[in-house]
Amino acid sequence: MLDEAGTATEGPSLRRSLGVWQLSMISVGATLGTGIHVILGSSVPLAGPAIFISFLVAGFAALLSALSYAEMAGAVPVSGSGYSYAYATMGEGIAWTCGWCLVLEYAVTVAAVAVGAGEYANESLATFGLALPAAIAAPPGADGGVLNLPAIAIVALAMLLLVRGARESAWVNTA
Repeated sequence: MLDEAGTATEGPSLRRSLGVWQLSMISVGATLGTGIHVILGSSVPLAGPAIFISFLVAGFAALLSALSYAEMAGAVPVSGSGYSYAYATMGEGIAWTCGWCLVLEYAVTVAAVAVGAGEYANESLATFGLALPAAIAAPPGADGGVLNLPAIAIVALAMLLLVRGARESAWVNTA
């Protein structure tokens, strides 16, 4: 895999632009981002204090997953994604399926977090008496929502930031 990675492209190679601190902050941002607030807001009234135990179990599972990725990164030091690990251990067909599963996972996650962040944005506007109507602020099919403009705006802003570069995105995430 190292030989393929070195000769597969012509021109300049990719350079490492993120360090341990930036990668750690991206992990913290992914864990403690809007998604956890959306989950807590809907699950705590139903589960009560048991939610603490479920977060401990999920945290332990995430720790084991991180250790597995660290072990694979040491054994296959090419890129560090689930795709490259599946490619190295099970072949190209399984890796292709794994890659598309990752794309689907990211799409569903972005949609859920964007809806939650859009609700936070609208609630923030509501404190100043500027709430948007439900037709353009609620998710389609929920509470009369047709088009969730705050969620679209948040995804567009995140996309513009990511287009600027990994280093800039990591800096904003850390801040």
